[in-house]
Amino acid sequence: MSLRICILETDILRPELVDQYQGYGQMFQRLFSQQPIAAEFTVYNVMQGEYPSDEQTFDAYLVTGSKADSFGTDPWIQTLKEYLLSRYQRGDKLLGVCFGHQLLALLLGGKSERATQGWGVGTHNYKLAAKAPWMSPVREELTLLISHQDQVTALPENATVIASSDFCPFAAYHINDQVLCFQGHPEFIHDYSRALLDLRQEALGSQIYSKGVASLEQEHHGTTVAEWMMRFVAHKPETV
Repeated sequence: MSLRICILETDILRPELVDQYQGYGQMFQRLFSQQPIAAEFTVYNVMQGEYPSDEQTFDAYLVTGSKADSFGTDPWIQTLKEYLLSRYQRGDKLLGVCFGHQLLALLLGGKSERATQGWGVGTHNYKLAAKAPWMSPVREELTLLISHQDQVTALPENATVIASSDFCPFAAYHINDQVLCFQGHPEFIHDYSRALLDLRQEALGSQIYSKGVASLEQEHHGTTVAEWMMRFVAHKPETV
C-alpha cells in the first residue's frame, strides 16, 4: 500500500529554470522515486490558490521551499498558515523544507527571520543531534544542498533538534511523531544549485558565490532525507 503525500508547492520557478526542472513538486517526486518506500504524490500550487478538496485524504502534507519569506504577509501565505494550523490540530503529519521548515516553526510557536549569518548556499554539513527509529539509514553526519537567507531562530517549545551547524543551529527538527522539517533541500541536485548560484551571483557577491560553487564538489544525502521522511510518515508510535 502506497503512502499518499500531498505536496503543497509554495513557489513558481524562474522562467529560465522551468523547462528543465518544471517545479518543486516534480523535483520532490523525482527525489522520492529514488527511495524504497512506495508513495503517491499529488501537487497543489498554493501560491495559485490550489488546495485539496475536503473529501481527499493524505498520509502527510509536505510544504516546499519558496523565494517568499516565511514571515511575509502575502495573502496566500496567510491562507496557507490557516490551512496548516487546521491540519496540525486534526493530527495530520506535516513535512517542511526550507520555507516550509521556517513556516511551520513560526506557525507552531517558534521564530523565523532574516539570518544575521547571511546567505547559505551550495553544500552544507550538519551534525546530527538526535536519533529516532525512522532515521534509517543511519548517518553520523548529514550533508544537504542549501539556498537560504532566512533561518529558524527559535523552535516551538515541544520541538527536538535533529541536525545543526554553527551557521544554522536549527537545521532540522521534529515535533513528536507529527512534524518533520529540514532547512536544507533534499530535492535539489547539483546542477540546479549551480543554476541558482549563477542567477544570484551578483546578489551573493564573489566570495560567497565562489565558495558555494566549490562546495558543489561534495555529494549530498538528499535520498537519505527522503527515506527518513517516508519512514516518519509510515511510523506508528508505540502505545503503552
